[in-house]
Amino acid sequence: MSQSQVWRTHRQYAATAARWSADRWRKEADRRRTLRAERKPLVRDARRALATARAIDPEGVTPLRHRAERELRTARRRVPDPLWVFASKTAAALGVAGYVWLPTVSVRAWVWTAVAVVAAVTALTVVAAVRGRDTTGLAPTAEERALLKRLQPQHWKEHAEQRGLAGTLTGRPKLTEAGIVVAVRLDGTWTATKLRGAEDHVRSLLGARTGLRIQIKAGKQGGWAELILRTRSAADGDDLMWTPERRSLGIDTVTGEQVTVPLGERLLIAGRSGAGKSVASRPLLFDASEGETNALVIIDLKRVEGRLWDHRARVASTPHEVIDVTDELETEMLERLSVLPKGQDTWTPTPDRPRITVVVDEGAEVMTAADKVPYEMATADGKTRTTTRSALPALESIARMGRAALIDLWWMTQKPTIGDGIPKQIAPQIGVSICLAVRTPAEARVVLGEDAQAKGWNADELPVPGVALIRDGKRKPDPVKVRYMDKAVVIALPDRTPWSRTAATPTEAAGAPTLTLVKDTVPDPAPAVDGASARVLKAIETTDQPVRQKDLVTLTGLSKGAVSKAVKALTNDGTVMRSPDGYLNAIPGDDTAAA
Repeated sequence: MSQSQVWRTHRQYAATAARWSADRWRKEADRRRTLRAERKPLVRDARRALATARAIDPEGVTPLRHRAERELRTARRRVPDPLWVFASKTAAALGVAGYVWLPTVSVRAWVWTAVAVVAAVTALTVVAAVRGRDTTGLAPTAEERALLKRLQPQHWKEHAEQRGLAGTLTGRPKLTEAGIVVAVRLDGTWTATKLRGAEDHVRSLLGARTGLRIQIKAGKQGGWAELILRTRSAADGDDLMWTPERRSLGIDTVTGEQVTVPLGERLLIAGRSGAGKSVASRPLLFDASEGETNALVIIDLKRVEGRLWDHRARVASTPHEVIDVTDELETEMLERLSVLPKGQDTWTPTPDRPRITVVVDEGAEVMTAADKVPYEMATADGKTRTTTRSALPALESIARMGRAALIDLWWMTQKPTIGDGIPKQIAPQIGVSICLAVRTPAEARVVLGEDAQAKGWNADELPVPGVALIRDGKRKPDPVKVRYMDKAVVIALPDRTPWSRTAATPTEAAGAPTLTLVKDTVPDPAPAVDGASARVLKAIETTDQPVRQKDLVTLTGLSKGAVSKAVKALTNDGTVMRSPDGYLNAIPGDDTAAA
């Protein structure tokens, strides 16, 4: 090994040792700083108790004063020295020991030199550790410097009482990529919820601007809260424009990570008007319509967003179209479940029968306009009668049972209240909630859960547009900046064949002639019975007496539309007969008649 290689090796070892030493000192400095922040208030309390005891017993003859003095000494011993004081004491002790035990002058000089070197190295390491403990290389702005100064424990202690925050004390603030984070110590009269209610007092104490987002949540241990000032975002400087190469939903403003929502989840996407709900959903709609085994169905009575996707998805924009498509979806779901192999939990998607994502854009409008839709139906005597149909039962059935059949429901609304914007039967089935800015904390609780406010899911405080909270059971309440997908980009996407149960076969679609074999002596084969018709027929056959059509809804668990469609198919092919009084009977087959 050459001399240069030896020196290079020594330098590498020295750099590694320096990094290890700095990291160790940094951890020790953080540990001591945390202990001092926790235990110095105990020293202050002990001093007050001693002052009271001295006023009661000036001569010091009672156990009260002796106990107060003992508690003060104990409290002081439990507060560790700052790291620089600890290092200075260690170096001084080594120097004194060398002076006492080594009487020879030359040896003393050597020891003092060694002590000086050790003290200098320790001091430099401590300084490097202290300087690098908080900022992680970030340079604070003028606003952040002012906030960091006012968040210091000394400043907070001096002004907390006059701002109505007596009994709270901050720790050491830290500047992170997501803003300023500081722990707040709470006495017995405060909780994290109460401190969150005093946000205006906190803002006044800090002199923070009105538009600065302040987040207050429970700390990592009892008696502490965490105060976060969103002065910056980890997504700053990133290009949020959607492209095929950048297909994520958005960027986490705290960690800077790409955020994605996989297919196969039942989603609730909510946000007030202007919050960017439609724009935020476009990357998700692209994923749901991309690939041979994915199909997209959009129910959009406003006829705005659905029109952008009609070259890639099936779009229902009128109440009658909504009824028709939900009937088809429910029938498809029941057929898939009826032929699902034993022991298999979910359907396997194929190009012929793909995963279907059903998107309801503005659910409140669908609940109103597609609830009582007039329909003309043929009766058994050849006449027609008008009845009302609703799309909600089929959508509720898809929400409850569609996951195994790979038919997923995404519900979007700008009025997230149970019963008005979200049906009561669909709300409990939601697996992932994407919430943009909403108007009130009550709406945030409906979307993100009853514990949303207590755990920091404050969607009513989000800026608009384009910032969302995503609660899927794994993520923290960190805001996500969603990507922007322009309308022109959506229109320019490649065409896809929309899904439909009644789609023509490739031969028929091409216009090729079809051949039909006709035999007069052989009767036409019985039409195939789909899943819904089979369930309805079985319910009619297993009853001891004729049943009414409305009773079949309870017996089969299907929606009114699916039962009506199945009864019509069964009566047309002669399997079921309707009596003049409206009751349904199964017509016996040849084998049954012979018996």
